[in-house]
Amino acid sequence: MITRADVDAAAVRIAGQVRRTPLIEVDPGTWAGPGWFKCEFMQHTGSFKARGAFNRVLAARESGELDPEVGIVVASGGNAGLANAYAARALGAPATVFVPLTAPAVKVAKLRAYGATVVQHGNEYAEAYEAALKAVAETGAVHCHAYDQPEIVAGAGTAGSEFIDQLDGEVDTILVAVGGAGLMAGVAAAAEGVARVVAVEPVTIPTLRDALERGGPVDVPVSGIAADSLGARRVGDIAYAVAVRTGVRSVLISDDDLVDARRQLWDRWRIVVEHGAAAAYAALASGAYRPEPGERVGVLLCGANTNPSDL
Repeated sequence: MITRADVDAAAVRIAGQVRRTPLIEVDPGTWAGPGWFKCEFMQHTGSFKARGAFNRVLAARESGELDPEVGIVVASGGNAGLANAYAARALGAPATVFVPLTAPAVKVAKLRAYGATVVQHGNEYAEAYEAALKAVAETGAVHCHAYDQPEIVAGAGTAGSEFIDQLDGEVDTILVAVGGAGLMAGVAAAAEGVARVVAVEPVTIPTLRDALERGGPVDVPVSGIAADSLGARRVGDIAYAVAVRTGVRSVLISDDDLVDARRQLWDRWRIVVEHGAAAAYAALASGAYRPEPGERVGVLLCGANTNPSDL
């Protein structure tokens, strides 16, 4: 189980390795009360994932688990692979990244630019994940899960604790995009007792909603425009436990909502994000989440690894 103490410990461990990303205050009247964008898409490698990656690899080095000759293995639709490849290179260890055949070419090219060995396998994250586990068993590499590992979740949560700190605790609600939900879990742990967390999911990949309705993580079909970044087949066990403990609410948005929100972010604020990262704002723009008058709302924009030509 992940708590605020785990997030605080991660913040100490990764200090100096990650950026303190800025906030943008939204225009008055954009929604019912004060609001802010947390620009986590400006993090190293273009997503929040660098936080968890550094926490996992540094913790493995501290414990003696990391063999600098063997390095790490991660399965990823793209962003987790980028982050872990970047962290491994920064810490002097090799990285092997398993991605599905559907991974965007822009992300695969970046992985190779970070010096990672890229293995493309299967059409979904789940298939790449099984191949990665086999490689870990064969080589003894450190396994870095994309979203369901204590160090990964706690590291991701530092985006939430940093957000709250930047607002001096003056926030009521934080909206977070959900795929495997490691970010949601970390932010919910960081915000427990301070702010509520609303999870925003594509209707085509409702991993958390289905888990909450059925009493535990279950497989869901994966499809839609955000499948490259939010395409986990099921929500993580850690995320489910944190969501239940902290009362996280799930709201669903459509692919059309994602496209419209991403375009609005560019047109109104000149913010470029990937479709999955637009989910948090899409909940507000579409009306899937309606703040109460005066409700102070933070929107975590978590990734920008996209092709800007289709904005």
